[in-house]
Amino acid sequence: MRFAALGDSLTEGVGDRVDGAWRGWAALLAAGLGSDERPAEFRNFAVSGALTRDVADRQTPEAVAYAPDIASVVVGVNDTLRCTFDIRDLAVRLDSVCAALAAHGTRLLTACLPEPGAMLGLPLPLARPLARRQRAVNAVVHALSERYGAVHLHMADAAWVADRSMWSADRLHPGERGHRMIAARFHELLTAEGLRLGPEPGVEPRQPAPGRVAKAVWLATAGTGWVARRCTDLLPQLLGMAGSEVRHWARGTSARLDLIAENALSSALASVSPASVSPGSVSPASVSPGSVSPASALASVSLTSVPVGSVSLDPPLPPLARMGE
Repeated sequence: MRFAALGDSLTEGVGDRVDGAWRGWAALLAAGLGSDERPAEFRNFAVSGALTRDVADRQTPEAVAYAPDIASVVVGVNDTLRCTFDIRDLAVRLDSVCAALAAHGTRLLTACLPEPGAMLGLPLPLARPLARRQRAVNAVVHALSERYGAVHLHMADAAWVADRSMWSADRLHPGERGHRMIAARFHELLTAEGLRLGPEPGVEPRQPAPGRVAKAVWLATAGTGWVARRCTDLLPQLLGMAGSEVRHWARGTSARLDLIAENALSSALASVSPASVSPGSVSPASVSPGSVSPASALASVSLTSVPVGSVSLDPPLPPLARMGE
């Protein structure tokens, strides 16, 4: 069995360092896809900082040439943290990635992810715009997962965010425990599909957790560089969006921002290539934290005829009034 992993730093393994190199959930899962007699072949194409266009333009051709039996496609958070974020462009590119792999008989693994603003503990006026973006990305991932029959892992629920033992010092990437949990959850889903051969990855860390000194070093080096880059390509736009959040909250018109995001998502889903999916609209449950699986929540999704305004990003985001609590 061949397993290819596509994506960004999450799949590259950032947060799970072993012998001076990143390992990560995909490598841990690969060990559970084969047997002692026939170990799985594994190649990790993921690159830290990758956007959806990087996965489509650079990683996918190499992955298709590798001819994997299973391929994971987990990407999108970096897109939400760029001033160039465009949910329609993301949907079209991600659809092309899934289509290229599925056309060769590859079984896809996908995941929806937590909102970065919540992970970083940002104030609500800053977190809400990022939350809308990530929920839109998750809705696209759910829809494409249903279309291509992907094995989908729901990581957007609050339990993943609340358990700090899952996360590394940067609060955006899993630590070893988190990577092991992701691998184990995917292994469980693959087992239910009859696709796994080897033992389940262990969920308990085997490396000592980073101490305060290690965390401080990261924040002073890599963390500072990451913040500096986001200050250049995201912060000016994010501050503008935060100002808009506050103004709409003061006027009692915050629902307009949600409607704009919902219309953009409807347009994005309607822009991907035609497919034989039964007509319908995206259920609010499909994009909410803790929602049911995409197979049940999006069984009636139409990616080719989604009326504007039919896609909901419910449940509502927290009211800005809480920022004074």
